[in-house]
Parts: sequence; C-alpha cells; structure tokens
Amino acid sequence: MLKVGSVELKSRLILGTGKYPSPEVMVKCHEASGTDMVTVAVRRVDLNDKTKASFLNWIDRSKIKLLPNTAGCYSADDAIRTAMLGREALSTPLVKIEVIGDEKTLYPDLPELLVATKKLVKEGFIVMPYTSDDVVMSLRLEEAGAACVMPLGGPIGSGLGILNPTNIRMIVDRVKVPVIVDAGVGTASDVALAMELGAAGVLLNTAVAAAKDPVKMATAVRHACDAGRLAFEAGRMPKKEYATPSSPTEGKIQ
Repeated sequence: MLKVGSVELKSRLILGTGKYPSPEVMVKCHEASGTDMVTVAVRRVDLNDKTKASFLNWIDRSKIKLLPNTAGCYSADDAIRTAMLGREALSTPLVKIEVIGDEKTLYPDLPELLVATKKLVKEGFIVMPYTSDDVVMSLRLEEAGAACVMPLGGPIGSGLGILNPTNIRMIVDRVKVPVIVDAGVGTASDVALAMELGAAGVLLNTAVAAAKDPVKMATAVRHACDAGRLAFEAGRMPKKEYATPSSPTEGKIQ
C-alpha cells in the first residue's frame, strides 16, 4: 500500500497516458501493470472533450485515479494556473507539479518549483513535485508541505535508468514523505533498482509505451516493482571485497 497525502494506492507503480500506439493498448498496459493511478498532462489534452473520442473515456475512474500534471510549464505562475485548471476539470486535489527550467534536458527549475509547491499546498492541493535528485531540495519541498517527492532517475523519456542511485538513497534516508522515482526509467531492472534503493514507488511512461511489446513491458515492470520492494524489505547482504565460502569451514560435515 502506497499512501500519498490522504490518497491510498494498492500499486506502487504510476503510469502515464501518452505515447501509446492506441487507446486500446494503453488500457491493456494499465491493466497489466496493476496501476491504480495514471498521469494526465493538463496542457496537452482537451479536458473538456466529452466525446467518445477523448482518451479520458478509456480510463475506468472507478479503478484508476487521475493525476493531473503541469508538463510543459516553465514558471511557477504557469504551473499554478495549470494545476487549477486540472483540479476544476478532473475534480481532484491531486497534482504532479512540473516546472521545467531547461528545454534540452527538461530538468526542473527548482526555485520556481518550490514557489509553486508552497502556493498549491496553501490552496489545498495534494502536491507531488517532480524534482532533481537533490537531497536539499527534497527536504525543502517536504518542509513546504509536499505529499511526496519525485526525484528524477534520469532525463525525462531518456530510458537511461537511474544515473545517481546514491542520491536517491540519500533522499530516501532523509525525507519522511514517500519518495517516488520519476523519469529516466527504461526497463524493468530500473524499476527493481529504484525499489531496492527504498523508493516508495516509481512513475514511468515511455518505458512501457515505447517498448516493442508495451503490454509485456507493463507486466515486467509490475513484477520488477514487487521484487524490488521485497528485496528492500528483506535487506541485502553486506558487500565484501573478497570471497567468503558459502559452506562452513569448521565443524563436522553432516
């Protein structure tokens, strides 16, 4: 069970809704992953489209929660306005805040992100901020009232995996709110690593949507998430520089 603010999720995977070959494939991937929360880019879809053609009609909201995000925003003011639109159109206090600072890397503008987070928390939102893998900024966002922190594993849509696992581990160790690794995931092993590092969850989209077989990849990341979480809870053995015999070297052999 993953709890973000007052919202409880059965799955620790959050998926996106973009880049899929078709709405039918998107639905199958959501089902295969077991997710019960998906992101919706407020600025990139027509939230007022009530026709059957709208992809929102493909999502069973009795089973899956919508997470509006402010993708494409480059200032705190823009992100705040977009969050307000998302809340009104989708009737949810949830928002994933993105404030982009660089067009090439899509890395977040951290000062603007902090401003937006503080404002939206005061407005009653459950704020889930997309941030860099910076432990200090994660602490500041927690202090500002963020319901979780979402450090990037790598650049958005890159599939490079988790580039700085030590940073993710430090964030997990320092903040008390859930840590959800967001961006950069390319395959199931990346999900497993994030969970082994102690992340409470993983958000991914392109890794599934752009796979050769999206449904199989959705199934794979579901198993990887479960396996990684179990490994974290089990506690890995300490690493050693030299070999150690697996069998006893003293006493009688039975």
